[in-house]
Amino acid sequence: MNVIVANKNKFLLENLGIDIIKEMTGEFDVDEIIDTFQNFFYQRLILDITAIKNYTDIRNLQKLSISLDMEKVILLLDGTDATSNPVFLSNLVSMGIYNFTKNMEGIQYLYNTPNSYRDVAQFHELNNNSVGAPNHIITNKVITPTVTPVVVTETKGPRIIGIKNVTRQSGASTLAYMMKNELSKNYSVVAIEVDKNDFNYFRDKNMISTITSDVGTTLNKYRDKEVIILDVNNSLVAEGFCEEILYLIEPSIIKLQKLVTLNAVALQNLRNKKVVLNQSLLSSNDIANFEYESRLKVFYNLGPLNDRVRNLPELNNLLVKLGFDRQK
Repeated sequence: MNVIVANKNKFLLENLGIDIIKEMTGEFDVDEIIDTFQNFFYQRLILDITAIKNYTDIRNLQKLSISLDMEKVILLLDGTDATSNPVFLSNLVSMGIYNFTKNMEGIQYLYNTPNSYRDVAQFHELNNNSVGAPNHIITNKVITPTVTPVVVTETKGPRIIGIKNVTRQSGASTLAYMMKNELSKNYSVVAIEVDKNDFNYFRDKNMISTITSDVGTTLNKYRDKEVIILDVNNSLVAEGFCEEILYLIEPSIIKLQKLVTLNAVALQNLRNKKVVLNQSLLSSNDIANFEYESRLKVFYNLGPLNDRVRNLPELNNLLVKLGFDRQK
């Protein structure tokens, strides 16, 4: 079932042809909308932006993005310059608000096919005060018939390599630290983590912690670097900035069983991606069995490493496989 919060654009929402469990009409404080729907079960919330008091103040929309599941929200813009300009749209994307449109066709499209970050990356702008995407991002995909897409010209920028734990605590933070150290022998490099503060424990000025809403700005600060190692954690926004992502699996029986128990298709979702077995003690026969059972191709098998050592041949081999020069 679905809910509608409408105001000036109420006429656009009268004939959607979807089941409505609750409808509100008028102008409301953002806190009132949050209080009403934060613990309310619904399939989609279609929100007329004019129903939000002071909706041109981006901070009100930021409150929504923090408090509601924005994957379920379709934001109907009013078509004015205030909500259709590149800065406003860029701010929406930086806050994780991906499902926005200004007409009936867009609502119907997003209802059935919600956007991911990759679908709206073109709306991130570099030369404004919003959170900007790093300067290697380019996409021409038209997400809906709602707004003419902003095409970002591709220029050379840092190579951004993402790291993501698939099994819990598979060593992404420590691997980012060791990759940064190894690569720094030949390249200018920085490591950034999103939505956590584990990097603080390394006491390294080239290891930065940020949050999802600031990840674009943080990446732009380091666009003079040759390589950025990005520990994405659970941030879909951060994943969208990566040129490639290493998906870390610690292949112990207990961790794999926990993974598939919580998400039966977790391994299926990794097909055709760079899967790295981290902290792995598997033999070549074990790896072959793992690939057969999981239907995955292992990109690299990385054994336990000593993070106090600066010369790590096994890690060096992984970096070479990623296309970097062999570190001295």
